[in-house]
Amino acid sequence: MVKRYFGTDGIRGTTNKFPMTAEMAMRLGMAAATYFRKDDTRRHSVVIGKDTRLSGYMLESALMAGFTSAGMDVSLFGPLPTPAVAILTRSLRADMGVMITASHNPFQDNGIKLFGPDGQKLDDKAELEIEALMDGDHALSLAEPTQVGRAKRIDDASARYMEIVKATFPRQMRLSGLRIVIDCANGAAYHVAPAVLWELGAEVVPLNDEPNGFNINEDCGAVSPEGLAQEVVKYRADIGLALDGDADRLIVCDEKGQIIDGDQLIGVIASVWKREGRLKTNQVITTQMSNIALEQFLKTQDLEMVRTKVGDRYVVENMRKTGANVGGEQSGHIVLPDYGPTGDGLIAALQLLSVLIKAKKPASEVLRVFTPSPQLLKNVRYQQGTDPLATQAVKDALKVGEEALGANGRLFVRKSGTEPVIRVMAEGEAERVKKVVNEVCDVIKSVKAPKT
Repeated sequence: MVKRYFGTDGIRGTTNKFPMTAEMAMRLGMAAATYFRKDDTRRHSVVIGKDTRLSGYMLESALMAGFTSAGMDVSLFGPLPTPAVAILTRSLRADMGVMITASHNPFQDNGIKLFGPDGQKLDDKAELEIEALMDGDHALSLAEPTQVGRAKRIDDASARYMEIVKATFPRQMRLSGLRIVIDCANGAAYHVAPAVLWELGAEVVPLNDEPNGFNINEDCGAVSPEGLAQEVVKYRADIGLALDGDADRLIVCDEKGQIIDGDQLIGVIASVWKREGRLKTNQVITTQMSNIALEQFLKTQDLEMVRTKVGDRYVVENMRKTGANVGGEQSGHIVLPDYGPTGDGLIAALQLLSVLIKAKKPASEVLRVFTPSPQLLKNVRYQQGTDPLATQAVKDALKVGEEALGANGRLFVRKSGTEPVIRVMAEGEAERVKKVVNEVCDVIKSVKAPKT
């Protein structure tokens, strides 16, 4: 079955437009409460966090109304990273967790991510069942007057998460002597990320840590790390760290101002953990977007790279099946299940900083372990009501592109699961890659919606 509301990472869209409305949020709360409220012999609870978008207030209130009307108690965290919600869902023994965020999207978008009691994102089957409840008779979800849920704020949620994060850093180690620039993307980690680094001993230069409801991800953070690179050079910092709006992504900048993506970070952690005997399998889980040079590097470490569909939820699902304990995405999701159930930019940063300290070398020498194959990714917006990938013109362009790249190249095209965008990626010989990507993008742009 095709999902109507959920995409690859929860429900997401433009605020006050379907499906990201207060009404839909309340329906989702009622439906999710009904799905998780299996045992009526005890009280059930949900925890809710959010990033710093203005629309978070509206959606938080609507979700709270939906959950409480269906008999579920609500604990509100306020602004907190997505991985914090996942970890605290499990730590507080809640039946489920909710994160209100559109991750790396601009402020006008928002979204809702759901976590089970284990802190894991829900699978497709659970999402389909919740969708069916959303479209069903809402009266069946309503609790008796004596069973309506209560709501409260958890004032120490940030402190709890910070202590959990600090506990992942080697106990005998400190960040003393390191100057770190941290770009918080005016998002959910604007307070906790600089505080954790400072408490562990670093000299911290915070950037974009003054959210106003509108400036989340605005020319900053993991999706726009160029400003971070300039500040690292300006302050003569040892390293720069960039998180996205909900802090589940990490992009790094070395002391020379060179940006280091998620593929390199996965390679660093996997190879170091292999040497230290910390890997639980010989597999590292990535997605179709990861550079072929990462795969080749991992082979030199006697490790196998396994690709999944794009999306950190698919990485996590594969890791759970195989027992692998290092995985992630080129975009900066680094999944380390030894420390948390989902990607966590801050925890990944601490692991990399520990590698840097042990090596006693600059970031430029430690955090770049392979030379990437030339790769180009472009996003093409398409008109609502069209399906460019189903057209013969686009199919023909893809076939021509694959032939042009040859056996040593790769073309990967997919629809985004969170916005009306088609992502076109190719790797291989640089000039061929540029030509193929541009030609495919031009054909996709030429697809027009049928006249009505």
